[in-house]
Amino acid sequence: QLPYQDQPAVSLARRLGELGLPGNPPVVTHRNQHVMVSWSPRRGLRLHEGDAHAPDDVLKALVRFLTPGTRRPARLAARQAFLAFPVEEFAPSVPPDPAARIDPGDQRILVRLRQLHLELNHRHFDGLLDKIPILLSGRMRRRLGELRLERKTGRAMRITLNRRHVRRDQSVAVIDTLLHEMVHQWQAETGRPVDHGAEFRRKAREIGITPRAIAGELKMKTGG
Repeated sequence: QLPYQDQPAVSLARRLGELGLPGNPPVVTHRNQHVMVSWSPRRGLRLHEGDAHAPDDVLKALVRFLTPGTRRPARLAARQAFLAFPVEEFAPSVPPDPAARIDPGDQRILVRLRQLHLELNHRHFDGLLDKIPILLSGRMRRRLGELRLERKTGRAMRITLNRRHVRRDQSVAVIDTLLHEMVHQWQAETGRPVDHGAEFRRKAREIGITPRAIAGELKMKTGG
């Protein structure tokens, strides 16, 4: 059983100190799969919560990686050993609730987009696509839309469309963008590669996406 099982940061700080980590820095845990370890004087040592379940040899590698004066080859080997530990198996990332990020001004637009997804699903995909969240983003600059996939399984998680594109452009262009991402959703849910290859182009033409949308020749490319 994990010591301090309900306090992984406390467990990690204690074990790292016992294994020789200098300075006894404060430890904060997280579940961000893209940032495995970071350190700063102000924030201390940030580690993935799953590291609390790592065996001593993995944490010893982390100590070597963090210890000042460790030579570069040894540091790189330690980094590789540390990052190989499957933290996600012990502390899976918690995806944010899409509803929590919806701008109040987007509500009516999103209702219509979800209805469009339902209609287009029945019209072009025999109603076989899963019902997934649709969001708007103000951060996209060049992309018109994207399909987010779960990293490990490749499962389609949500479709995000460019807010400026949806509010500014004609409805036919927005429908083309949504269909573009739905073709990617179809690829993901039928076990096909999610790309813009020949099969994507064939399916896109089959459902009537305009050549400009297929080729990404709009002012801002569809991100896919």
